[in-house]
Amino acid sequence: MHPTTNRPPKVDMTVKPLVTGFFDPATNTISYVVQDPASVSCAIVDSVMDIDYAAGRITYTHADAMIAHIRDHGLKLEWLIETHVHADHLSAAPYIQGALGGKIGIGRNITVVQDTFGKVFNEGTEFQRDGSQFDRLFDDGDTYTVGTMVCFALHTPGHTPACMTHVMGNAAFVGDTLFMPDGGSARADFPGGDAGQLYDSIQRVLTLPDAMRLFMCHDYGPNGREIRWETTVAEEKAHNIHVSGGRTRDDFIAFRTARDKTLDMPKLIIPALQVNMRGGQLPAPDKDGKRHLKVPLNGL
Repeated sequence: MHPTTNRPPKVDMTVKPLVTGFFDPATNTISYVVQDPASVSCAIVDSVMDIDYAAGRITYTHADAMIAHIRDHGLKLEWLIETHVHADHLSAAPYIQGALGGKIGIGRNITVVQDTFGKVFNEGTEFQRDGSQFDRLFDDGDTYTVGTMVCFALHTPGHTPACMTHVMGNAAFVGDTLFMPDGGSARADFPGGDAGQLYDSIQRVLTLPDAMRLFMCHDYGPNGREIRWETTVAEEKAHNIHVSGGRTRDDFIAFRTARDKTLDMPKLIIPALQVNMRGGQLPAPDKDGKRHLKVPLNGL
């Protein structure tokens, strides 16, 4: 059964959370603070931990800006949501959790990703592949609350097996399932990715109300335009360069597969996968207190 046959839960479009985006130019990632309009409760979606890969240096400038925003506005952090295991940036969720509290959540299929990349990085039996690094594993249709706001998670695989779209009132956070209309869609060639599933997931997102605000995880400013990260279901239906205009599932699979063969691997894929499959935690230190990342030779 394709995801398009499973319609999302009923949406309350009268709930309009305040969404503040934080753009990270080093990775073209947008992180969000999402505030319940009826309280001081909030969630963070897809935080970023800074890394100087060549120097092996971790810093938290991006995360500290989000922490400062939450404190300056007197907000209470309840959730740190990961839309998927990112391959292009490192999560700062545990660092932010240590400063502000909240629960870290991701899709249940994180276990599939952990099993795949636990083998790739030769992590051994000490690396738990059961998702226990996270506080909550979301199944399709699961609900949770941010203050008075009832939110729900939709399983939208294709880019990765664990991709989820999180709907909070009239705002949906789509991760890498969709880009802005002139950016199209994300790649589907990572281990566990599937172009057909991605097409189905996009169609499922587009069954949300036309006025639903959609928030992207990345934007690259196609054709030199300024960076943007908010659109609507209606705009994606009408103008998305990869799925609008009646493009069929088979056409999308052929297009996406051919395009993905031309793409380079993300610059941070090696550290990002090792950190993010651990819920944003760095690998355990060795006997001398030093932490190390592994580099598989001859590719993933």
